[in-house]
This record gives sequence, structure tokens and C-alpha cells, in this order.
Amino acid sequence: MRKLHFFLILIVILVISGCSNNPTASNLKKVGLLLEDTIDDKGWNFKGYQGLLKIHSDLNVDVYFNEEINTLSKVQAAISELDEKDVNLIFGHGRIFAEYFNEISKNYPHIHFVSFNGEVSGENVTSLHFNSHAMGFFAGMVAAKMTQSNKVGIIAAYSWQPEVDGFMKGVEYQNNTIDVKVDYVKDWGDVDTALQFLANMNKDGIDVYYPAGDGYHIAVIEEVKNNGQFAIGFVSDQSDIGGSTVLTSTVQHVDHLYQVVAEHFSRGELAAGNLYYDFADGVITLGEFSSVVPEEFQAEIREAIEYYIISGKLPKEE
Repeated sequence: MRKLHFFLILIVILVISGCSNNPTASNLKKVGLLLEDTIDDKGWNFKGYQGLLKIHSDLNVDVYFNEEINTLSKVQAAISELDEKDVNLIFGHGRIFAEYFNEISKNYPHIHFVSFNGEVSGENVTSLHFNSHAMGFFAGMVAAKMTQSNKVGIIAAYSWQPEVDGFMKGVEYQNNTIDVKVDYVKDWGDVDTALQFLANMNKDGIDVYYPAGDGYHIAVIEEVKNNGQFAIGFVSDQSDIGGSTVLTSTVQHVDHLYQVVAEHFSRGELAAGNLYYDFADGVITLGEFSSVVPEEFQAEIREAIEYYIISGKLPKEE
């Protein structure tokens, strides 16, 4: 368990607390974060860690995080330790924590538990869901526009990911003659398997890739760049890694959502149950476009996103 009392962070907090009107954390005592893996993935887990830092600085509360908590026994031990530290808001940064929190939460009625993308029940349990079907749809439109071989590929982690179906629907909307190849790594961080899928797809002539797994996406994008092909980033804006290789990215602003949730809890306004977030909530966006994507098409995508925000309808549903 590591407590975030780094020297530089304390300096920032002192400056912020002296010159801003941040909300008072009246119901919030301390915050804990449980991670299935580590914060060094440059993706999903790191963004959760960034969200914890935002809570620490903006709400001026102590925060704790624990990495590689991936079994029920480890979750139970970590929660017990956090409870002793007077933590009353715990984030489980991933789908696996929904099931664990459903089972454990009744033993800690004074703690509110928050997980992601799983189904939960209970008065003190919340699950945050990114409506990622739409972000996948817009990524599919971009991939279909930019492929030269009329073949695009998705290297996904799991079949339940809504962005996978969204991507295929977006490709079909943009150009229904394009072939879409999908492989499932069945793990968020299995780089070797992901790269093997990439090699196989490359032999099939695929030239645009969507690596929808936050533990291996960087490795895939780097290899795609070496091959002179195109990719679409996942979770974070990966244009800084792939340059013009990254046509755009499907960005989930997890760090911002952490702050929103903590503020709602501090005001006694955090609802239990399953909550859903989308483009309209400002927590999903597309990242920077590559310079190789035609400007008129960039404008078309932005207009489609704006229409979706207003109407809730994707282009195929107009």
C-alpha cells in the first residue's frame, strides 16, 4: 500500500488550496484505489492513478492505492486495510471488482464502493459504464475511410467489449465492402499474443488496426508504425506515440470521471447501481486526428459526433 504524500504533490496542493474555491469534501474522508495490474501500462490503469491524483489535489483528502489486486482474498485484505485507515470511498479500477464488491460491500456499510463496466447491486455499490459502442463506431468510420486494402482489423481483449461491435458497425456504415477481421487476446496485457495476431493480420493484407486492449495497445501501435500502416489509439490519445500513424484515438477520460464521482460522493449525491457515461458527459472523445486524414472527413466525423451528443443517434440511425 502506498500513500501519496510526495513532496511535489504537497507543494501543488498548498498552492491550489490557497487560491481556489474547491468544493468541500464534507462526506468524503479518504479515498482508496485498487488496481488489477500496475500503473505503468500507459493506459487504463495509469489513467485511474491520474484520477486518484486529481481527487487528492482538488478535494484535499488523503488517498491510497494498491496494485496487482486480482483475487478475492487480495481484495478482502486490501479493503480491510483501507477501512483501518478510515477510507470511505473505494474505487476498484476494472470489471472484476464489480463481482467482488457485490459480495464484500454488505460487510462495510460505511464505505461506498465504485467499480467499472460490471453489473452491481447494493445500497453502497456503484458501477461506472463507458458507453463505448459509439466511440467504436466513429473509429470504424475512420478506419474504413483510410484503408487502402479494404481490410481492417481489431485486436480486442474480450468479446463483451461494446466498442468491438461499434467498430464493425461503423466500418459497415462507411463502406460495406470492407472486410473486418477480429481476434480476441482474452487478456488485457498479453503482448505476445496481440503481436502474433498482428503478424497474422499483416499477412492477410490488413492495413488499419484497432488494438482495443490497454495492456498491449502501445506495443501493437509501435509495430504498426514500423510496418508503415495505420492504427487507432485506445483509452488515451496515442498520437504522441505513433505520430501520423495514429489516425485518431478513442479516448476515455477516466481521470475526469474519478473527480466527478468523488465530488458527487462528497455532496451526498452519488447514486448506487449502474451509471452510464458517453460523449455527452464529456468523458469520451476522439483524440487528435493524424494529418493524413482528409480535413473534410475530419469535419464530417466531428459533425456526426455533435449530432450524436444532441440526438443520441449515430449516423446509421438518422
